[in-house]
Amino acid sequence: MTNINIPVSVLNLVPIRQGQGSQEAIDAMVDLAQATEKMGYSRYWIAEHHNTSTLVSSATSILIKHTLDHTDHIRVGSGGIMLPNHSPLVVAEQFGTMATIYPDRLDLGLGRAPGTDMQTANALRRSKNDSVFAFPNDVQSLLTFFGPEERQGKVKAFPGVGTNVPIYILGSSTDSAYLAAKLGLPYVFASHFAPRYMEEAISIYRDRFQPSEYLSKPYMMVCLNVIAAETNHEASIELTTMQQFFLNVVRGTQSPLSPPVKNMDVIWNPYEKEAALSMSSVTLLGDKQTIKDQLINFQDKYNVDEIMAVSYIFDPEKQKRSYEIFKEVIDNI
Repeated sequence: MTNINIPVSVLNLVPIRQGQGSQEAIDAMVDLAQATEKMGYSRYWIAEHHNTSTLVSSATSILIKHTLDHTDHIRVGSGGIMLPNHSPLVVAEQFGTMATIYPDRLDLGLGRAPGTDMQTANALRRSKNDSVFAFPNDVQSLLTFFGPEERQGKVKAFPGVGTNVPIYILGSSTDSAYLAAKLGLPYVFASHFAPRYMEEAISIYRDRFQPSEYLSKPYMMVCLNVIAAETNHEASIELTTMQQFFLNVVRGTQSPLSPPVKNMDVIWNPYEKEAALSMSSVTLLGDKQTIKDQLINFQDKYNVDEIMAVSYIFDPEKQKRSYEIFKEVIDNI
């Protein structure tokens, strides 16, 4: 049976808006967390990106701690920690410490990509031998570090042991679907920027899932873009901020989150338009009724267990209203 009334969550890359700086971006991150907590969102995840002057999400664990400090009950986590950049022991110590301060409020989403260009990745790496191929072993190490005392090896995470921080496997291709299924962990697909393999990855994860001590059945989350407004016309205007964001990615440029424009076709060429639109093709866009219809169609096809929404909207108040509309749609179906 198709499930519509599902948990919904938030992903934030902590972008810098045009005319602002890092401090304002961090303040906006906290403001959005507080607002979506009041709306009833389940969790609030913060991404990891490096060497990107327009995103302030490089020290993800510090931003998570800052968000936990300024919220009351919403779960806060990483979307995700990019494991090639980090020692699993250090991650376990950091998240074990946060879990000790804020019990039952922390999530650890793990990605296998570096979250940056290769030159920066090399500067971040623990050693020349570290790579995405170590990801399965690194995940296993973290599961052990957070597990019971009797399963620990000689090296232990203090704090960390026995905290049982929930781990989520993130993916933007099919690779991590196999791993999440094999380990019996929740799986989160990055449809908000890499929708091409979404359907295949969901099928692989569900078909191959092996029940574990962490999860008895598959738990499939999808991250997608949501631009909701009072009217379809207004939503289509706000959409141009997100389109400029993805044009940045296509061009390899670093412009801050920009105000809406009247006509994108004077900004991008046909190739850039096609590339940007393909990256953002999984987007819920429109007024409340249109969002509802799109969500029902999405769930009829994929029937996921949770949706994580990311909204690239320039005006913070309109961004909050977008999340409010989306939550109202979920609550009233």
